[in-house]
Amino acid sequence: MRSSLISPGEPPVPAARLGRVHFAGIGGAGMSGIARIMLARGISVSGSDARDSALISELRALGAQVHIGHAAASLGSLGPGDTLVVSSAIRPDNPELAEAARRGLRIMHRAAALASVMAGRRVIAIAGTHGKTTTTSMLTTVLRECGADPGYVIGGILTETGLGAEDGSGLDFVAEADESDGSFLLLSPDVAVITNVEADHLDNYENLAEIQAAFTTFARHASGLVLTCADDPGAETVAAGLDPARVRRYGESPGADYRLLDVAPRGMAVSFNVAADQSPFGEVFAQLTVDVPGRHNALNATAAFAAAVELGFAPPRVAAAIAGYRGARRRLELKGEARGVRVLDSYGHHPTEVAADLRAARDIIESAGKGRVIAIFQPHLFSRTRIFAVEFGAALGLADEAVVLDVYAAREDPEPGVSGRLVADAVPGGRARFVPDQDGAAAVIDAIAEPGDLVLTMGAGDITALGPRLLEILRGPRE
Repeated sequence: MRSSLISPGEPPVPAARLGRVHFAGIGGAGMSGIARIMLARGISVSGSDARDSALISELRALGAQVHIGHAAASLGSLGPGDTLVVSSAIRPDNPELAEAARRGLRIMHRAAALASVMAGRRVIAIAGTHGKTTTTSMLTTVLRECGADPGYVIGGILTETGLGAEDGSGLDFVAEADESDGSFLLLSPDVAVITNVEADHLDNYENLAEIQAAFTTFARHASGLVLTCADDPGAETVAAGLDPARVRRYGESPGADYRLLDVAPRGMAVSFNVAADQSPFGEVFAQLTVDVPGRHNALNATAAFAAAVELGFAPPRVAAAIAGYRGARRRLELKGEARGVRVLDSYGHHPTEVAADLRAARDIIESAGKGRVIAIFQPHLFSRTRIFAVEFGAALGLADEAVVLDVYAAREDPEPGVSGRLVADAVPGGRARFVPDQDGAAAVIDAIAEPGDLVLTMGAGDITALGPRLLEILRGPRE
């Protein structure tokens, strides 16, 4: 792990002692959420980002002063006693970072700022290679429906509230814990949830063993319960390194404390049962339905159910609250329907996530009785594309048709020979087309989509903007 700002073991600085706070990269999902909470507490917030966005407009409306572009002058009159917050996306040569060091500002990582706003609350932190945004969103919804009014910071937008973060007035604070750069090691939650542990972010980790070691350290930082997925080998490896008395497991495995049973896809929803022999309420058997598709989401909901019950919320009330979950944006989010074609959007950017979402899409199609699954995938990061090209190809083979865009670079520089074509060429049977740009992908969909088909846009980049364009094109005359 390569960030020099990650120093586990230091107690969080209470948010009230941070002075004025400037966020370099304030428009990111996690950064904007922390900024929103600080504004709600009356803290003076400023920030900068490379481009404007709806999130930045919301922060301005709440009182933040936000600059477009990074410049030393954006720090205004901040000085010693004030704070600069950065994420791992901020490079060492960023002018605001250099100026903050020159002025003697406190410089902290985003995760340390998150720890600051959570200080004094009962913290439930959800980590995992996959599913952490959805599980965090589900647990947040459950606690809200149960009247707990939790604080929360999610790496996405909760459909129910239209927000990715709120301070809340209750005891509990639910947070998505980001393992990508190791910064989740700055958190010391009361309860930790680990959904799964796989190889990813190999630009920051040497190998899977180092990733598992980081998750084990994260779990050991929890002062109370650690909830892990019994079905996932990586999570089981982490659980094996912990005090068994503090571990609870969930999943379909017979050894799970909260057992997932009888999973039944129902179009855009999934129904299932959860059984627990020994919970804080004794023997529990609950019948649940959640309005998001896919077996993996039944597993995420089981994690949220188990966490809420272990926190002391009554199982019937928790089950009813899960039924009220309305999803999170970019997590198999239905964007609309036109010409009889449904368009969904997914943040899936790892082979396991792509495969899980395509299986869910297949369940939706089979429930309807007709149609094809058409995937439009935008690889994210050159390093991830190079490392997982073959695995991405295998996952996209679950679609009837696949369109692969070029790589969304994000924080990396291009690598010679690495493009979306590597992924397209790896799809079995030659069933993928490499179409570098979104205009070309839209033209392909206009030409091939038929009533009953489901089109799924996938990736962590700007492909999320393609869904509305596809619907507009599909509503017009076919070219």
